[in-house]
Amino acid sequence: MESEAKNYSDEEALLEQEYLVNNIYVGLKNLNNGFDVEYIYYFSESDFEILLDRVEENNISIFGIEPWLDGAYYDVTTYEEYNTAGNDPKWYKKAFSEFRAKEKNLMYAASYKVPKSLFK
Repeated sequence: MESEAKNYSDEEALLEQEYLVNNIYVGLKNLNNGFDVEYIYYFSESDFEILLDRVEENNISIFGIEPWLDGAYYDVTTYEEYNTAGNDPKWYKKAFSEFRAKEKNLMYAASYKVPKSLFK
C-alpha cells in the first residue's frame, strides 16, 4: 500500500486546518474545552457521524479515530488496522460503528489528510 504521509509544509498544514474548520467542521460543536491542543477538535457521536459523511463527500483521508470517554482517553484505531487506504469510507465507518457498539457518550477526534487540491 502506498504511503499516505502528508508531506505538507507549515503553510499547507495551516491551509488544511482552515479547510477543515470552514468546510468539514462548520455547524458542528467542538467539545475540546481546553483539555487538548486547540487545533484538535472533538465531536459528539451525532456530530461525528455528520463529519464522516462530509469527509467521504470530499475524499478526505482519515488516518486514525480517537474516542474519549468522560474527558479521558478511551481507545484509538487506524486505517492500517483495516488494511485499506485512509480515504476508504468503509474503514472509518466500520470503526465508528464498532466504537458506538462498545460504548455510548464517547467524544471523537480524528487525524485527517485533506487533498491539497481542495485547499489550494
